[in-house]
Amino acid sequence: MEAAAVASSSTGLRCSINPVWNPQRRSARVRLTTERQPCATTCRRLLLRPSASAYTAASAAIDSGDGYPGVSRKRLAVFVSGGGSNFRSIHEAALGGKVNGDVAVLVTDKPGCGGAEYARCNGIPVVVFPKSKSGPEGLSTDELLNVLRDLKVDFILLAGYLKLIPGELVQAYPRSMLNIHPSLLPAFGGKGYYGSKVHKAVIASGARYSGPTVHFVDEQFDTGRTLAQRVVPVLANDTPEQLAARVLHEEHQVYVEAVAALCEDRIVWREDGVPLIRSRTNPNVFN
Repeated sequence: MEAAAVASSSTGLRCSINPVWNPQRRSARVRLTTERQPCATTCRRLLLRPSASAYTAASAAIDSGDGYPGVSRKRLAVFVSGGGSNFRSIHEAALGGKVNGDVAVLVTDKPGCGGAEYARCNGIPVVVFPKSKSGPEGLSTDELLNVLRDLKVDFILLAGYLKLIPGELVQAYPRSMLNIHPSLLPAFGGKGYYGSKVHKAVIASGARYSGPTVHFVDEQFDTGRTLAQRVVPVLANDTPEQLAARVLHEEHQVYVEAVAALCEDRIVWREDGVPLIRSRTNPNVFN
């Protein structure tokens, strides 16, 4: 697949627009649970109710074409293994008009996790992947691909999903799958580096700075091309919990900004394969 080239005369930068994959639709023959759970106390707590003004502003911008002119609204699949706070941030941003997309499905290897519970309470279909002894209801890679195609998913977002993504899935969504990692990659990344383990390792190393990295996904853990980063200080008396909270605050912001750029087709690729985010207000400025 080739992407159209974009050249900036003022910067001399030559890039390519992030390609949009258009798969052939196939029948998944897999039943999705889309109905909301009964209105239990937990669901009332997790049900997101954006303000009427947020809905009105987002709808008006989209309907008028002022929000994202010439860019179709994208469909997103989010993968989680835990509480899914980044998933919630993305979903909330989409409902509030900050992201030109909608969460079409939640994929998880742990159907009882907080992220899956939040999805069910908000009427988002939940799919279990992969199939395992502990999760026999899980889908195979081929079945998951069929579901994503039937739901017309444009982009995949990993948000605390701890399983390695199969090569077939990576190849089916080239340059269309993002992950967020709680360190400044390539430091403190790879197999075994997740959650508090990352922050403990950062503190033990004596590093003075840390922060989240948003990167494209390849067939290894945390080795895909970096798209965006935020930096936070590592303080002298930090505990892993304190550093984690500081990093997580930045995660919620930088991931939403990266996803917004992806859904607005503002990701461009340098000739050396480095992805950049083009400014929304100035097309000649890249981050």
